[in-house]
Amino acid sequence: MENRNKETITKYLLSLGSEVLEQIEEVSIDLWIGYKTVAEELMPNANIIADRFHIMKQINEELDAYRKKQKREVEKIENKTEREEKLEGLKYSKYPLLKKKEELNEVEKEKLEQVKKVAPLLLEMYEQKEALRDIFNSEIKEDEALDKIGNWLAVAQKYFPKSCETIRRWIGEILGYFDNRTTQGTVEGINQKIKLIKRRAYGMTNFENFRQRILLNWAVS
Repeated sequence: MENRNKETITKYLLSLGSEVLEQIEEVSIDLWIGYKTVAEELMPNANIIADRFHIMKQINEELDAYRKKQKREVEKIENKTEREEKLEGLKYSKYPLLKKKEELNEVEKEKLEQVKKVAPLLLEMYEQKEALRDIFNSEIKEDEALDKIGNWLAVAQKYFPKSCETIRRWIGEILGYFDNRTTQGTVEGINQKIKLIKRRAYGMTNFENFRQRILLNWAVS
């Protein structure tokens, strides 16, 4: 598809035929209301799932926005010794803060300890981010997930107000994940490969040429 607007998506799905659409049992979508509307209209028997990785992406974006804000505030500190000490603690902290805790190496763990000393709220945000990820990774069903996410929201509201609002708005679709743990992981992997193809080609202005390049890549993979 050349774009992701509602009309284009609807046209493509309708081309599959109602018999196919009525057999679809689950649809995993990112947090765009247009996808939800189309799925509800054209796939009446499908359980609509909010993709967990898009939820975590929003959490990470809010976390990183606060990191940048904290750095700007530190740069305004008049006391040179205090300013340099805090800047050193925040230096190179972006990727450790966005990483999964089990993937941190020793250097990154040490960096988070430095962050804790100079910007404790930032580390608390990291811990809450990982707490939500633990919920998604837990072998629990919808009812228990509702309790856990509700408790998480009560704590995380002060850290992630925007993300918490999104989670409340999409809570039904988020809880649906815990039935079969459907995600867009495979699709996101394909998207990343497509982006790599585009970069290597230095951008393509002709959609059909771009499409052929993508199809050729998977045909020979």
